[in-house]
Amino acid sequence: MGEKVYVLGAGSTKYGKLNESIIEIALNASRDAIDSAGITPKDVKAGYISNVFGVADKQVHMAPVIMSNLGIPDVPGLTIESACGSGSVMFREAFANVSAGFYDCVLALGVEKVTHTSTVESTTLFSYCSDFFYEGGNGASFPGLFGSMARAYLATYDATEEDLARVAVKNHENGLLNPKAHVKKKITVEDVLKSPVVASPLKLYDCCPFSDGASAVILCNEEFAKKSGNPYIEVIGSGRGASPASVQSRKDITTIPSTVEASRQAYKMANLTPKDIDFVEVHDCFTIAELIDIEDLGFFPKGSAAQAVREGRTRLNGEISVNPSGGLKSKGHPIGATGVGQVVEVFEQLTNRAGERTVKDAEIAMTHNFGATGASAAVHIFKKIK
Repeated sequence: MGEKVYVLGAGSTKYGKLNESIIEIALNASRDAIDSAGITPKDVKAGYISNVFGVADKQVHMAPVIMSNLGIPDVPGLTIESACGSGSVMFREAFANVSAGFYDCVLALGVEKVTHTSTVESTTLFSYCSDFFYEGGNGASFPGLFGSMARAYLATYDATEEDLARVAVKNHENGLLNPKAHVKKKITVEDVLKSPVVASPLKLYDCCPFSDGASAVILCNEEFAKKSGNPYIEVIGSGRGASPASVQSRKDITTIPSTVEASRQAYKMANLTPKDIDFVEVHDCFTIAELIDIEDLGFFPKGSAAQAVREGRTRLNGEISVNPSGGLKSKGHPIGATGVGQVVEVFEQLTNRAGERTVKDAEIAMTHNFGATGASAAVHIFKKIK
C-alpha cells in the first residue's frame, strides 16, 4: 500500500423510480457528497464514474459530461463498467489512484437509470452482462441462473425455501429504517413463499428490484482529510477477484470464487479476519446470493448460512449485521450505483448518521459487490476514526 486513503464525504439520491434525468441525479448525489465533505468541486482532482446502461439514456462517455456539469470541465473523468459490480470496481480504481499519490482528492460516483425502459428492454440489457454466447443469448436470464444456484444449494445443504424467504424478510425489516430505500414494505415468510414464482425456487420476493439512483463519495489522502476538519473513515482493505464468466463453467455453483479471492486480499491488506467485521453490506441481488456471500466471505462455514439466518444471527445488531441498509433486496439496485451506495451506508454508520438502523458500537465494516453471477467482484474494509 502507498498513502492511506479516507472517505471524507458521502451522498445519495433515494433509490427507486426517479423522474430526473441521469445527469441530474448524478449531479444531486455528487453535490451532496461534496457538501458532506465540506469542500467545493474545485477541490476534486479526478472523477471516477460507474455506469452500465448509459446507452438507454443516449449518454455514454458519461464522466466528462458530469465533470463539466459540476463546473470542473478540466478535471479528468473515467467511466467504468463491470456489470452489477461496477460501483465497487470503480471505487477500487479511485482508491488505488489516491493511494498511489496521483491525486489528493477524487469523486467516486455511481449512477443508473433503468425504470424508464420497458421490462423487455431492461431485462435484455441485463442479459448482456452475462456470458451472452452461453447464457443470455440462449435464454438464461439472471433469475434463471441464480435459480439454478439456489436449487443446487438447497439440494446440497441443510437449507429450505423458507430460509431464502427469511433473508428477504430480514432485509425488508432493515429497509423500513432507511429513508432512501426503494422498497419500504414489511413482509413475512408466508408473503415470500406465496409470491409468484420467477425461476424456481426463487419467487418474486426473492428478487431485488430494478432501481434508478446515484450515490457518491469523496476519497482523499490523510493530509487532505485532516485539514478538512470534517469526520472521515479509513479504507484499510481492498481486493478484487474473478470467476468463470458462465455459471456452467464452474466446478461448484454454490460458491462464487471471485468473492472468496477478493475477500482474501482485503483481509490480508487490513490484517483482519472475518471475526473482526462488525457489519457487512453484501450483494443480495437474489436471496440465495446473500447465503452464498456470507459463506464465501468467511462469516459462516460452507452450508451453514441458512441456519445462521434461521437463528437471527445476521439481523441488525446480531452476531454479524448483514445489509443494515436493506441491501439490494429492499434498498434497491441501481446497477452502476449499488457498490458506491454500500460505501455510503458504511460512511453513515461509522460517522453516526444511520439513525434507527445504526449498528451499535460498530468500528469495522465491509462492502461486497459483484458483477453478473460473480464473474467479477470487489471487497473493501473500512475503519472508524475515533
